[in-house]
Amino acid sequence: MQHLERITIDPNICHGKPVIRGMRWPVEVIMDMLGSGMSIDEIIEDHPELVREDILASLNYAKMLVSGRLISQAA
Repeated sequence: MQHLERITIDPNICHGKPVIRGMRWPVEVIMDMLGSGMSIDEIIEDHPELVREDILASLNYAKMLVSGRLISQAA
């Protein structure tokens, strides 16, 4: 799936939640920002350490989870 390599899972970072590129940015928080009505551009403007591909990776990851597909990856 597109951009999923940007999502990492490490038990030592954010209690093993899926995060963006090993940073302390959980996919869950990205989804909260989008759900609150923020645009991708607004998120990036407020948090310049994130890039468009990070947001798209979060969306793709969430889509995979709700579709019931298993996501396997190395941390």
